[in-house]
Amino acid sequence: MFISLWEFFYGHFFRFWMKWLLRQMTGKCELQRIFDTYVGAQRTHRIENSLTYSKNKVLQKVTRVVQSEVDKYVDDIMKEKNINPEKDASFKICMKMCLLQITGYKQLYLDVESVRKRPYDSDNLQHEELLMKLWNLLMPTKKLNARISKQWAEIGFQGDDPKTDFRGMGILGLINLVYFSENYTSEAHQILSRSNHPKLGYSYAIVGINLTEMAYSLLKSEALKFHLYNFVPGIPTMEHFHQFYCYLVYEFDKFWFEEEPESIMYFNLYREKFHEKIKGLLLDCNVALTLKV
Repeated sequence: MFISLWEFFYGHFFRFWMKWLLRQMTGKCELQRIFDTYVGAQRTHRIENSLTYSKNKVLQKVTRVVQSEVDKYVDDIMKEKNINPEKDASFKICMKMCLLQITGYKQLYLDVESVRKRPYDSDNLQHEELLMKLWNLLMPTKKLNARISKQWAEIGFQGDDPKTDFRGMGILGLINLVYFSENYTSEAHQILSRSNHPKLGYSYAIVGINLTEMAYSLLKSEALKFHLYNFVPGIPTMEHFHQFYCYLVYEFDKFWFEEEPESIMYFNLYREKFHEKIKGLLLDCNVALTLKV
């Protein structure tokens, strides 16, 4: 109750007067003071909050613009806040970079969501070729005898036809699996081999799709902001999402074998434990979770 009252009064009264007082003392607006004080994800995050909670309609709108409008809105901000470009030459550059990160994150989520909503279609030649590519990357010395085959279990699918396993994440799950196998081939072979461990084994492909869901949910909940704001000095793209997925795959395999679960029946329990670990790491404003091999 007390916290809610404090947030209300701070947001509606104290914040305004505090900003006004600091401007009189420093001669700089809140946005300028943030640029002077913070770097990396902290800077972008604070700029985003300052714009979002501003009472100025122009500033509020800035976080919702498309990337092509960023330059225009940077100029609008400078006019609204009476910032002289000659006295503060770095402001325009810093603000543009922050806005590209902020708008880029929102666009990235829309791009990922668009791919996730696209179901695997066995009548789509590109989808089928991508599935065959996964097999050839993971099993380069072994021929797949038929499109529908029990052999798919060898790379961790549940049934004879992998398309049924992509329902939750659509074609995104397959794209992630192929990306990891193509860009980290030796690591993919190593993890696939470990996934066949007689005691600690797990279904490689199914777990991979599960980790796609984890990466997607973290992006959707905005938990990836600190990571992407630190990792990408501009517009985050699908490539950066795929890279984060690769980090999850590699780290989950290590986590699974370190934990030594009693059986695969406890997968959901350890999956959630791993999820909480990643969420904890992502709370660090200096975080950048990259795969280092």
